Amino acid sequence: LIPVLLLGSLSLSGQIRNDEVFELPEMEISDLRNDIRIPDVDGFHVLKCDFHTHTIFSDGRVWPTMRVDEAWKDGLDAIAITDHIEVRPWKPFVSGGDLNSSFDIAKQRADQIGFIVIKGIEITRAKPLGHINALFITDANPIETPEPLDAVNEAYRQGAFIMWNHPGWPDDQCTMYDVHEQLIKEGKIHGVEVFNSAEYYPKAIDWCRDLKLAFLANSDIHSTTGDSYHPKPLGRPVTLVLAKERSEAGIREAMFAGRTIALFNDLLAGPEALLTGLVKASIDRRVISS
Repeated sequence: LIPVLLLGSLSLSGQIRNDEVFELPEMEISDLRNDIRIPDVDGFHVLKCDFHTHTIFSDGRVWPTMRVDEAWKDGLDAIAITDHIEVRPWKPFVSGGDLNSSFDIAKQRADQIGFIVIKGIEITRAKPLGHINALFITDANPIETPEPLDAVNEAYRQGAFIMWNHPGWPDDQCTMYDVHEQLIKEGKIHGVEVFNSAEYYPKAIDWCRDLKLAFLANSDIHSTTGDSYHPKPLGRPVTLVLAKERSEAGIREAMFAGRTIALFNDLLAGPEALLTGLVKASIDRRVISS
């Protein structure tokens, strides 16, 4: 056995189980989590959330439990599983499930480690409607319907928080069409992604501010975070949710109340009062008089 030298000696201190098997637990990172602490703001817990993720049950590349484990390691507090209804290239290889399966699998793992997973689905249509995420749904299967607005209405009937995804996709034009204006007027769009994956939509910030919609930033992740984002803490975009309690119910109440802040690439976007409160809470300050 020849020891490996990496800029000095490498200490091998693994526990000996027997004369032939040696464990090196220090090489494993399965239990390492980024401890990202954001102070409470005006009595609210600031939770780090990603409301747009995909698994192998649509066009993602990972199993649902992997989504939970990597989000926990990234220091997040909650994610939503939002697999596409209409885009499921791996369906022939993932048999026996339905549109709820990815959430059901993720929820089992989340419960084991004390993590929050929100049940969602992505309605995936061409413009003018575009892509819509429905969060906090009860059953994804009835939302699979040929007519786009019927799908939105079914999600709304289930009490979903409905968000407009990546408004500049796929033509690099952020256009609010008549259908969006009507849905917003009817209270059937509650938030807009001002940032998605690696794209920033300045127009969406104006929409959220002027129309009192929730500011959202999400990963829309299909691969792994390790393959997609810088390994620094909170290298992935997240939505900060100012919740009364650390629970799914707390997140839901806060989102419908519009207490969200988009955090992406070390930038913040949200209602002025919330941003002011977060900045003040994050700075330790005192007055020194002579």
